[in-house]
This record gives sequence, C-alpha cells and structure tokens, in this order.
Amino acid sequence: MTTRTEDATADAGGAANSARSAATRDRILAVAEQLFAEHGVFAVSNRQVSEAAGQGNNAAVGYHFGTKTDLVRAIVNKHSQQVEKKRDELLREIEGSTNVRDWISCLVRASTDHYAEMGGPTWYARFSAQILTDPVLRKIVYDEVLASPTLQETLRGLSACLTDMPMSVRRARADIGRNAIVHMFAERERTLAEEGPDAVTSWEDFTTDLVDALVGLWTAPISR
Repeated sequence: MTTRTEDATADAGGAANSARSAATRDRILAVAEQLFAEHGVFAVSNRQVSEAAGQGNNAAVGYHFGTKTDLVRAIVNKHSQQVEKKRDELLREIEGSTNVRDWISCLVRASTDHYAEMGGPTWYARFSAQILTDPVLRKIVYDEVLASPTLQETLRGLSACLTDMPMSVRRARADIGRNAIVHMFAERERTLAEEGPDAVTSWEDFTTDLVDALVGLWTAPISR
C-alpha cells in the first residue's frame, strides 16, 4: 500500500517524464524539418535526425514517431493546426463575400501570417516544396491539409465566385495557383536564409503581391 507522499512523488515524476518526452518530440520535429528542407526527405535518415536532435538513442525518431512517413505527417500536422486557426479568423471577416480577392487573400494570408509569426529562420516552406514532389508524401500532405474544414470553406467561397468558369479551366487554374503558392513561399524562405531580410520585401508586401498575381490568374479571360 502506497502513501500519499509516494503517490504525489510518482505523479510528479510522471509529469516530469511527460514534459521531457514532449520537449524531445518538439526538438526532433524542428530538427527534422530543417534537415528535410535543406537536404531532401530521402537524403536524411532517422538516425541522422536523432543525432542532430542530440538524442543518445539513435532510434529516438522511431520511438517517438514511428516511420519517416509518420514523422513527415507530424511536421505537417504541427503547422496545419496553426494555419487552420488563422484561416478561421480570416473567414469570419469575409463571410458572405462575393469578391474573388477576399477568398484568395484568405487562402494565402492564413499561411503568410503563420510564417510571419514564426519569425526566422524557418524551413517549413522548403520542406513543403520537397514533399510535394514525391507521390507518397504528397498524398500525406493532401490528406492532412484537405481535411481542413476552413480550407474547404475557403475553396467553396472561391468557387461560388466563379460559377461561369468551366470545370476543366477551374482545375487547371487551381493547379497553377497551388504550385505558385507553394514554390513562392519556398523561394522567399530560401532567399531569407541565404541573403537575409534585406533581400526581400515584408511579409505584408509579399502577401499583397502574391494575392494580386493569383487574382489575375483566376480572373483572366478564358480563350480556349
């Protein structure tokens, strides 16, 4: 039979272990994101991630996350949760809008606000560009991101502004827009990392420029 003191000690020990485990997971996620962004997902092993995260146990990634695919999913989920919150705030501001720019701005700004708040340096944009080139990892991103209720609401709002646009044209422009967003984010992040903040405009100006370009894409004449 244990005493109250022993129970309290056990509870404190369990809380401390839980906190250490959470800190280790966060450290692994941050290190993996950076290594994947800089070297490519399949050029970096779980062992290298564990070592770079300062873990004496080279199997730490497997212990905390499982496979590399699980690790990639965890990185995506970490950021998508933050973007989801921001997009929800933006959606409340434009509810009922019939303006294409409002919906595209919501689509872009949810992410750029997240990057701006993270400060620098960041690696997630380059990480995202890396995994979207791989068929298996690409599906992970789509499964995680497209499950977002706020993203679906944003896309429905944009679609409602384009009812006269043929579906085949809409799909083509959606593909072009998605690639423009992903790779422009990655290009800006790369420039920041290599040349510093003086080499780029502010996140606010970057967002405005990208939204301007995407509005032009979606509202351009259809000539075919």
